Amino acid sequence: MTPPHLADLTTAAVGGPARHYVRAETEQAVVDAVAEADAAGRAVLVVGGGSNLIAADAGYAGTVVHVASRGVEVVAEDAGSVLLEVQAGHSWDALVAQAVAEELVGIEALSGIPGTTGATPVQNVGAYGQEVAQTVEFVRAWDRQDRRVREFGPAELEFSYRDSALKRSTVDGSPRHVVLAVRFRLARGTDGAPVRYGELARRLGVEVGERAPLERVRETVLALRAGKGMVLDPADRDTFSTGSFFTNPILPATALGSRLPLDAPRFPVVDAAGNPLEDRVKLSAAWLIDHAGFGKGFGLPGTRNELLDLDGAAVAGGRASLSTKHTLALTNRGDASAADLMALARTVRDGVASVYGVDLVAEPVIVGTAV
Repeated sequence: MTPPHLADLTTAAVGGPARHYVRAETEQAVVDAVAEADAAGRAVLVVGGGSNLIAADAGYAGTVVHVASRGVEVVAEDAGSVLLEVQAGHSWDALVAQAVAEELVGIEALSGIPGTTGATPVQNVGAYGQEVAQTVEFVRAWDRQDRRVREFGPAELEFSYRDSALKRSTVDGSPRHVVLAVRFRLARGTDGAPVRYGELARRLGVEVGERAPLERVRETVLALRAGKGMVLDPADRDTFSTGSFFTNPILPATALGSRLPLDAPRFPVVDAAGNPLEDRVKLSAAWLIDHAGFGKGFGLPGTRNELLDLDGAAVAGGRASLSTKHTLALTNRGDASAADLMALARTVRDGVASVYGVDLVAEPVIVGTAV
């Protein structure tokens, strides 16, 4: 089998060939593939849905393990809740759709997010006022350093905004733990969880803190995301991205510089338990980007880049721009290279820092290149 290009495995559709490639369709196959590569001294890149990954145009010289395990199992239930165990390679949005259909509450506002379930606790995926930290019961993962399967509860996962202990723990510069399965505790009900996000509440016609029917929450979130180019559509180049490229900056309240206008949006910050952190303030990365001069559709002028593949041969790059629907997404307009996306990311990041003195942090995993 000819190893695929990373461009074929990622939503941004950039990245060169994998030197070694394994498609792993069971937990044991994932463990075996990672363990074999580690034993051989090869670098390992674990790929699920590829929705949060930018891979270099030269490709990946190690082993790409494509996690393709599927399945949802009810492992416990009572009158008020259900505990689901979901395989790491299972489509995240398919899980959300199933939960809504079965009147299970807690992840409905996370509809439309591309990628696989195993990635969600690593990044503490969140949107429209929900995070997976609110429903994750535990994570089962392969520990590459200790060479054993481990289970992590919420306390050990140390969830915070777009972060977890799994994300921070590395071995030889790559993730130490490979997620195999995740358990979620979801409540029973016909209405969604209390709506915590103002934009969603307005579209639903409810007040923040009120509830709306599960199906209506999902439909509304999908419509909101589609309007921002955040629901995958092969016919829409605005969706060829990693979603939000930069996280919303969280700063000490005392560190907001004088260059930040008073009308710049500011949002409260809470910990994983929902407790407010009075000394922290969250800013809108999208607002900062737009008001620093990088509007929707912004792209860099210039010609195609000259790059090298794994064997040193020249390959051509392409073009990239901010989404025409949302300034947080860096999009592949048809033939962009990873170098194009990174050049655009650096321009936006440096421009925001110059205008407002705020450093933007990239959200995707970036392999073989730098922002």
